Amino acid sequence: MIKLSPVVIFCYQRIKKTKLLINSLLKNDESKDTILYIFSDGYIDNSDKFNVKKVRKYISKLKGFKKIIIIERKKNLGLSNNIISGANYIFKKHNKAIFLEDDLLVSKNFLNFMNYSLDFYFSKKEVWHISGWNYNIDISNEKYDGFLWRVMNCWGWATWRDRWKFFIKNPKLITNKWSKKKIKEFNLDNSYNFFSQITRNQENIINTWAVFWYASIFDNKGLCLNPKVSLTKNNGFDEFSSNSFFNDKKNLNFKFTSKKIFKLPILLRENDYVVDQIKTFLKNNFLKRFCQFIKRFFL
Repeated sequence: MIKLSPVVIFCYQRIKKTKLLINSLLKNDESKDTILYIFSDGYIDNSDKFNVKKVRKYISKLKGFKKIIIIERKKNLGLSNNIISGANYIFKKHNKAIFLEDDLLVSKNFLNFMNYSLDFYFSKKEVWHISGWNYNIDISNEKYDGFLWRVMNCWGWATWRDRWKFFIKNPKLITNKWSKKKIKEFNLDNSYNFFSQITRNQENIINTWAVFWYASIFDNKGLCLNPKVSLTKNNGFDEFSSNSFFNDKKNLNFKFTSKKIFKLPILLRENDYVVDQIKTFLKNNFLKRFCQFIKRFFL
């Protein structure tokens, strides 16, 4: 029998989003036997104090999980620091965990997939990361319910302690060390500029964490698993959104898979066919956005 992993939620001031996430999580059969950690970030000033307190009042009365542990930050850490320090805290206590931000929705078999995948690849050290999300692409002809590739997606994810210990957030080190060839591979053969997030962190334009987890995985030649059909939706495109990687409301139209039993790839290498589909998707999406930008500002 699979030992269920703890679920970790990072929240701040979005009470409606947090409720929607919790309600979707409670539809998973495994929730009643799952330990839930919630990291509630502190308020910045009086402008967000009321909303933070509303969230904390709500989570303090939660039921439906095996155990609920709430960590209330005394000051505002920001999303990046809250997640990094939260993950470090969790992996001092557990050897695997599932992570969610407050702007996500999950399918009723999300925990099934994540727990099964964590167990399936536990001893296969080439696999570093499990994602619950996938791009809006049609790969229905794939025989497995997931695929392995180089890129990390963080809209519902999981990993193990012995992989997370290699996480490093050091943009200067990466920009000084990586070759043009390596950057091209990191950018999925220049189909999307992930590396720009690292340079923007170095220049203090943004403060994010996910691209550095991807870089840590990539630097160690690790693989990431994505489901064939998305098990999560990003529900967070509002005035409180921060650092949205793929700000496209069409992602909200994803249909969740209804599978209960999953078949995962045994061959531990990147799926070239699916990667080509994602490359095409990313390039087309970039062109679409660029055209929209031109129309908005120059026509």
